[in-house]
Amino acid sequence: MPADKNILARYKAQARVLKALAHPSRLLIVDELSRGERCVCELAELVGAEMPTVSRHLALLREAGILDDEKRGVQVFYRLRTPCVMNFFRCVAEVRDKAFES
Repeated sequence: MPADKNILARYKAQARVLKALAHPSRLLIVDELSRGERCVCELAELVGAEMPTVSRHLALLREAGILDDEKRGVQVFYRLRTPCVMNFFRCVAEVRDKAFES
């Protein structure tokens, strides 16, 4: 029996969040934002990438519902919308560690 359309839509939305996280630079950005808000220029320096590249990463994370942003003057500051994403990071790290035990 095919899955309910509402269930499939929910999984599709969850896959969008996971896809947004599926890049080392975006993982680094989210980890850094778990410590507090940062401007694009700080995140670009952290990632070691040009500001337009980091801005694209940030837009993807914002569109997936992971980040919020706030413009202050000419700068845009980002913060985690749902800090519980860090629980997911810990779970992924545990899965990674167990995978390498074998």
